[in-house]
Amino acid sequence: QVQLVESGGGLVQPGGSLRLSCGASGSILRIDAMGWYRQAPGKQRELVARIISGGTTDSADSVKGRFNISRDNAKNTVYLQMNSLKPEDTAVYYCNAAVQTTIGFTGNYWGQGTQVTVSS
Repeated sequence: QVQLVESGGGLVQPGGSLRLSCGASGSILRIDAMGWYRQAPGKQRELVARIISGGTTDSADSVKGRFNISRDNAKNTVYLQMNSLKPEDTAVYYCNAAVQTTIGFTGNYWGQGTQVTVSS
């Protein structure tokens, strides 16, 4: 099995910054992609940013220029640096990983979510 553990959420004022971290552990053979999604109350879960094994990144237009995703392959960890935060960034942020396990299973795994609240 694979576990994703997130950290770094919290309350921040508009214009502030937060850094989210997500570490993957378990029966991991290879991680093909890691990323962050978010879900605000009453809205669907949406992609924030993701990074694939070759280093290519993809992000939502709403966060371009403000958020930066990076990955430490040796630690199976992905980070999301969030700058210039806005109230509309308030949501539960979920880590996601596309993993090939040591028992030959390929699947999508999710973290438990971490709350980010942007408010004055």
